[in-house]
Amino acid sequence: MSEQIMKINKVEICTESFGNSNDPAILLIMGAMTSMDWWDEDFCLRLADQGRFVIRYDHRDLGRSTIYEPGTSNYTITDLADDAAGVLDAYHIEQAHIVGMSMGGLTGQILALRYPDRVRSLTLIASSVFGTEMEKLPPMDQNILDYHAKSASIDWSNRDAAIAYLAGGWKTLAGSKPFEQERIYKLAAREADRAKHLPSRFNHAMLQGEDVYFDRMDEIRVPVLIIHGTEDPALPYEHGLALRKAIPHSELVTLDGTGHEIHSEDWNQIIDSVVKLSSR
Repeated sequence: MSEQIMKINKVEICTESFGNSNDPAILLIMGAMTSMDWWDEDFCLRLADQGRFVIRYDHRDLGRSTIYEPGTSNYTITDLADDAAGVLDAYHIEQAHIVGMSMGGLTGQILALRYPDRVRSLTLIASSVFGTEMEKLPPMDQNILDYHAKSASIDWSNRDAAIAYLAGGWKTLAGSKPFEQERIYKLAAREADRAKHLPSRFNHAMLQGEDVYFDRMDEIRVPVLIIHGTEDPALPYEHGLALRKAIPHSELVTLDGTGHEIHSEDWNQIIDSVVKLSSR
């Protein structure tokens, strides 16, 4: 594996790859306010061991990628899709299998519409429909919003406080499966230690969608896999069902008791499903 800072679309994007570059490529796109660290390294290695070249990366305003002043809006979700295509360019990859988590799934949908020749398959984990239908679906649990409303009081220069805040955020997203406190704190520590400026992550809260791509999921022609937990408090299970309806040729994998998370108990099922899809 190797971490690299790449110049993409006039910004710096931090990437890391696992496995043999001659194998079919899988690009992992994480969700809002979430660095690539939350694609657990062991998860990436297991996926690479299945004969896949795996790439994860930091969105803008996260990790070691380009950051902006907190409270500013400098790009759209379409720019993030362009960044994803730029990562493929930087690795000289013509086509890849895309796996997006949460907002990463929305980004992946735009990528598949904007660059149809670059996407071989699309996996949407804990994600939702991109468009007006989303407004009709159950909203995010208020406890999540209340938790992040307290972020202004965090002393980000205090490493322990920052780590506790990051880990606590994931606890609000958990389902009924045992909360993996040791693993989550380890990943939170890695993110805190890598980040240029943690408060810049909240710029994603101002991220705007591009209306031109709304309600066009039925135009996605590549194989699509939807993976959704039954106890997702951020994007409830109905969002996964809506995706399944919006993309007629898609398949749905249900994770019982899983929240808005990639729980280690689900790794085997997720990896097996992604490998099966990418083997078509």
